[in-house]
Amino acid sequence: MQKSESFRLSALLSFSGGLQDAYTYNVRGSVFANAQTGNVVLMSQNFMMGQWGKGLHYLLPLISFAAGVFLAERIESRFKRSPKIHWRQIVLFVEIVMLMIVGFLPGAFNVFANMLVSFACAMQVQTFRKVHGYGYASTMCIGNLRSGTESLSRFMRTKEKSALYKSLHFFGIIIIFAIGAGVGGVLSGQLGIGTIWISSMILIAVALMMIRE
Repeated sequence: MQKSESFRLSALLSFSGGLQDAYTYNVRGSVFANAQTGNVVLMSQNFMMGQWGKGLHYLLPLISFAAGVFLAERIESRFKRSPKIHWRQIVLFVEIVMLMIVGFLPGAFNVFANMLVSFACAMQVQTFRKVHGYGYASTMCIGNLRSGTESLSRFMRTKEKSALYKSLHFFGIIIIFAIGAGVGGVLSGQLGIGTIWISSMILIAVALMMIRE
């Protein structure tokens, strides 16, 4: 198993993902960095009400998220076989730089800050997609909740320990994401725009863990 698929590394990424969502919602104008479904709902609602400026407020992070997925895929295709550096480390470096920049942007640049965080989140969810071989998402919960509940149901029906093991992985990731969101929400009120630097430090730790791989 690759280090990038370990539970410990995935837990750090999920904690960071929860913190980022709480940060953009609490500090950057009630926009979700990861939960793009929420942004779609709010965008559509505002457009339907003729509030074009507010609709754009939620549309731009959506476009940025898509761009982040696009770039991460390009980095993978370009550097996947590179003997000098792991392509996932390149993605982490881009994420770290972007989130560091966000921590310096004043409130007047909230739209741009949200775009950068959404871009970084998209790169992360595209790059880190497995924990112990199970497909998961480090920056959102709905897919993990579905997979965890499905595995739990299978265990109760078949008594397969592998199904229980899989279920515990998914529910563990959800709990850690929730803790990250809670911590992010509390610290956002105390540290303000610089709270996002905590995510940068977490990603630096992830990058160092991968260097040892």
